[in-house]
Amino acid sequence: MANQNERKREKMFLIHSLIGVGIMVFFRFLPLNLPEVTSIGMEVLGIFIGTLYLWTFVDPLWGSLMSIAMVGLSNYMPMAGLLKEAFGAPVVAQVFFLLIMAGGLVYYKITLYIGRFFLTRKFTNGKPWLLMFVICIGCYFLGGFISPFTAIFLFWPVLYDVFEEVGYKKGDALPRVMLTLVVVASLIGFPMAPFAQNGLALLTNFTNITANLPGGPIVVNNAAYMGVAIILGLIMIVANILFAKFVIRPDVTKLKNYDVEMLNKNPLPPMEPRQKIIGASFVILILGMLLPSLFPSLPGMAFLSSNSLGLALFMVAALAAIRLNGKSVLEIPQVMATNFNWGAYFIIVAAILLGSVLTSENTGVSAFLSVVLSPIFQGMSPMVFTVLLMAMAVLLTNLCNSLVIGMILQPVIVTYCIQTGANPAPIVTLLIIFVLLSAAITPAASPFAAILHSNKEWVPTKYVYQYTIPFVILELIIVLVVGVPLANLLM
Repeated sequence: MANQNERKREKMFLIHSLIGVGIMVFFRFLPLNLPEVTSIGMEVLGIFIGTLYLWTFVDPLWGSLMSIAMVGLSNYMPMAGLLKEAFGAPVVAQVFFLLIMAGGLVYYKITLYIGRFFLTRKFTNGKPWLLMFVICIGCYFLGGFISPFTAIFLFWPVLYDVFEEVGYKKGDALPRVMLTLVVVASLIGFPMAPFAQNGLALLTNFTNITANLPGGPIVVNNAAYMGVAIILGLIMIVANILFAKFVIRPDVTKLKNYDVEMLNKNPLPPMEPRQKIIGASFVILILGMLLPSLFPSLPGMAFLSSNSLGLALFMVAALAAIRLNGKSVLEIPQVMATNFNWGAYFIIVAAILLGSVLTSENTGVSAFLSVVLSPIFQGMSPMVFTVLLMAMAVLLTNLCNSLVIGMILQPVIVTYCIQTGANPAPIVTLLIIFVLLSAAITPAASPFAAILHSNKEWVPTKYVYQYTIPFVILELIIVLVVGVPLANLLM
């Protein structure tokens, strides 16, 4: 049976791969009469749609590589220029070195100490819901600054031990709720940092597609973006926990017996100097990227701002240069061999490239969207537009990859704002935050939702839907009620 399932998976992998590449190659020959779209635009649209297909049904990593290669083979630009545009973009270099720093936190097990910190707060003893809140906060920040994968795979095994210690078993309601909340909280944190992961990809994409507008490009302020994300994120976590407590109402009696000393029976060794240096360097790096947005008038902030794209490079170089016990503090080859997120890197490279290519005047795609969408948006208020956009985002992102939907909907925002004169920064900020954090319901929405669906022993599929649907509805309400005025206030 196992071999049969494996053969079926391999067969479907091949079929979906051929379909994705086929769309890239043959879409341009379809007899479509798309207003304003050029022949180059038809080529690029086919590559874009094929990329979305491969990201959703096959493998984001090689789908991204194929996407970059196919754009280079198209009539858009010679391959040499295309490679320079794709891999020579400053943001791509920034992402590369940020991923090395994040990989270092995992490789040197610094994330274990972060997770243990949140699980061993004595004020949570005998207070199950407070313990859940603290765990969700830990997932939120790990999901935002490192990766939701890290948060999930760090907290789930520890929670399994806690469940066994206090007497919960597979099938009980409380483990189902807590394991689901770990994934949901990690996803809420996912778009929090404007200089990391898919949030950075979508922010950069928006800057690229608005580059040719009057007064463009539109650059969203990092501090304002992060302020909106953190305030909304904390409110969402509290709302989801309150929903679990008063609506789902799992039996928490056994968890009241949890004592942090249970984990202290197997204490982690004291942090080594190497771990302390890397951890402190990561905090300094984050501050270096945020402070210029928070305090632009302070001395030195202009220098930091103008060099922000290279701060991660400088930090990686410095940590590699510092020697400790005959080795570099940050051993780059080892980190990249085991804990560098190549999938995230190539998705971001492809996403930024496609955003730039699609909105080029050579393709006519932006003009096409303007022709099609302008009649729809006529007379629509910004609030009504935002409500419709968020509703569309939550439906589509749970049918397809969240990054894909974010990329598709951004040109819609641009078209609407050009027509009405509305400020695009608050709208695109809310879209990016919500489209990424709401990808929790179906396996197709995000790899993190797929992980939750795969944990059928602890969280059967029907409970995944039973819990995540109301959680995401709550998040949508919070975005509309709190997020809209908050984003307009800060931006």
